[in-house]
Amino acid sequence: MKKILYIDMDNVIVDFPSGIAKLDEKIRSKFEKHYDEVEGIFSLMDPMPNAIESVKKLAEYYDIYVLSTAPWNNPSAWIDKINWIQKYFGKDRDSVLYKRLILSHHKNLNQGDFLIDDRTRNGVDKFKGEHIHFGTDQFPDWQSVMDYLLDI
Repeated sequence: MKKILYIDMDNVIVDFPSGIAKLDEKIRSKFEKHYDEVEGIFSLMDPMPNAIESVKKLAEYYDIYVLSTAPWNNPSAWIDKINWIQKYFGKDRDSVLYKRLILSHHKNLNQGDFLIDDRTRNGVDKFKGEHIHFGTDQFPDWQSVMDYLLDI
């Protein structure tokens, strides 16, 4: 039986700053420090380096789900996140992330073995499994995460 691995989206598999960079100056100025509330911003984002390939490889060894939080005040983010997953991983049943997107502000309610996340908010700090803190000295990038998870 495969272990359960949850993966956050923003700044883990999705390069959030790449979406900000695509906004015009007027929108950037209006939403400064609240970029996640810009309608459609999540559809503008590029994948993090090596994220797509890493998720596909990890799916061979783990039962993978994307566990992300969507801004409460930006309903477009909810559909944009589904569309992003489908764009980069496919829509068909053979996709490693087919029907495997969970949006929650309470990540600790999900049971699993690992959670790759760049923050400790939204219940990450109370997650019962192991938090792989992406973007830290220990796990600065996808190669370090792969090295760790494929060596267990």
